[in-house]
Amino acid sequence: MGTYNEEEAIGTVLSDIDDVTDGQAEVVCVDGSSDRTPEIARDHGAEVIEQEPQGYGVAVREAVLAPDRPIVVTTDCDDTYPMEQLPEFLEFINEGYDVVSGDRLYHGASAMPAFNRLGNHLFAATASALMGTRVHDTTTGMRAYRREVVESIEWTENTGLSAELLIRPKMRGYEVREHPIDYRERKGETKLDPIEGGAAIAKSIVKVALEEQFR
Repeated sequence: MGTYNEEEAIGTVLSDIDDVTDGQAEVVCVDGSSDRTPEIARDHGAEVIEQEPQGYGVAVREAVLAPDRPIVVTTDCDDTYPMEQLPEFLEFINEGYDVVSGDRLYHGASAMPAFNRLGNHLFAATASALMGTRVHDTTTGMRAYRREVVESIEWTENTGLSAELLIRPKMRGYEVREHPIDYRERKGETKLDPIEGGAAIAKSIVKVALEEQFR
């Protein structure tokens, strides 16, 4: 997880992860907070790597590459994602999938602001058209990866990292499964400006898809 001023939710998220994995998960938070987020994360047993705020992709890249585990899971720290479904993701990886990606839109994502929900449908439609194959939720923060997948990717994006980490594996022939998940209303305030952030994500989708077409 990349964490930034999420003291309202981080404790709940880490407790849920601990419960569902029987304490076996190694949790890494890359943090640039000015509130109590890093303190709370450490109190819950997470490794906290502190850095100056540099954006979503920079933090998540550091978090993903820090632990030496065969399966890497990403999630957000705002309590929007259902940690109780994490065993389903691991089961699919054990069945042979390389990437399991949570599809928030399958059940409607009614807890998501309507503007964001529309944007995510447009992101998925754009990515699907460019890739030549259907994807449903390009910007979900809840995914499981085989380590060799994330280590093989040339990471280039920051705000659009989630889209990149779906598009590149899919277009390179990795086995990718989109799996329906429930999505909850976030705790605390969002850090992403929907206009500026949405434009950056759309740009990343086009850039990454075209790069993969011509690599």
